[in-house]
Amino acid sequence: MLALRAGRAFDGERSIAGPVTVITENGTIKAVEQGHPDVAGAEVVDLGTATVLPGLIDTHVHLGADSENGALDRLPDFTAEHLDAVIKDSLERQLRAGVTTVRDLGDRQWSVLEQRSKHRQRVLASGPPITCPRGHCWSMGGETSGDDALRRAVRDRAERQADVVKIMASGGFATPGTAVDDCQFTEHELRVVVEEAHSHGLPVTAHAHSLAAVQRAVAAGVDGIEHCTCLTDRGMQMPVELMDALAEADIAVCHTLGNTQDPPPHVMEAFERAGMSIPAKLNIVGRMHDHGVRAVSGTDGGIGAGKPHGITAHALAQMIEAGVPNAVVLASATSQAAKALSVSKGVLKPGWDADIIAVQGDPMRDITALHHVTTVVMGGQIATTVLPTDRRE
Repeated sequence: MLALRAGRAFDGERSIAGPVTVITENGTIKAVEQGHPDVAGAEVVDLGTATVLPGLIDTHVHLGADSENGALDRLPDFTAEHLDAVIKDSLERQLRAGVTTVRDLGDRQWSVLEQRSKHRQRVLASGPPITCPRGHCWSMGGETSGDDALRRAVRDRAERQADVVKIMASGGFATPGTAVDDCQFTEHELRVVVEEAHSHGLPVTAHAHSLAAVQRAVAAGVDGIEHCTCLTDRGMQMPVELMDALAEADIAVCHTLGNTQDPPPHVMEAFERAGMSIPAKLNIVGRMHDHGVRAVSGTDGGIGAGKPHGITAHALAQMIEAGVPNAVVLASATSQAAKALSVSKGVLKPGWDADIIAVQGDPMRDITALHHVTTVVMGGQIATTVLPTDRRE
């Protein structure tokens, strides 16, 4: 049994004034108490004035990508041993950033999916994304064409116990020769994938940069949209009726925000040609929030030097910049992310998994507090800890 004493808490949905004590037992949360009561038989961890909150969830990562430019293109060149080392390093980076659950949305030849149980963190995985011949991320091994082949591809993922089916509804910036403003599958083909996946109890999330791809994916009944950039020949456009449809269907949108530096020049040039910019992106993020569209936090971690693993704090800061309230931003990486992934995490309530982090400061007032993770608890066990400044002698 563990008793975490802290200055305050965010329980995944709202702030709890402190002092507060979170009690864990047998890997789950037993109680969240006001004050610092004595807990018989518990190991007491005094976190001082730190804030405790659920372990963060990154819903969009590529664990096999090494956080260097061109990472996805180089995946086929990795040996099995090197790939194992990259995956381990990726997860360690995430852990240090307070991320206790990740969803991998694109590996090569099932490398992440088949090793999920080896890691301390909870890892969910899609396996290779379904893409059209020579489509976005084709080198991962998910090239598929035709209704029957699409159904077989979904069944294959179900048999391998994938957690989600990912389909590339549009091209992408990371694969030369694909068009980000075009569609890779028809609405009918997307619906074939959705219906087959749902028959196996699997959700579907669609990579979609073009407006047309987003519209087709929504019409086909997907459960999630990745990027949701909504590119057209007139730049980024988000029609009101599309936001209404996303909100009504309760589709989880991952904006894949967060970066530590600009992409390489050729990618920046592609952004400019496509009419994509950070200000325009954040404008759409803010408008979608105002329309009640559900956002979940994911970073696309690993795909480049500006997109390393462990940058959830950066992604959430951009949501704040877009005008989204702190509580909603924090929920996007905790309770709402857990809902999208169907995992019993992301909330500090009795019976839920005891994945908990402590940060210096109050992220409900200043989101940059998430850059200062002091303690990570997974399954009720301390995974890593740095003594908070106010507890040092």
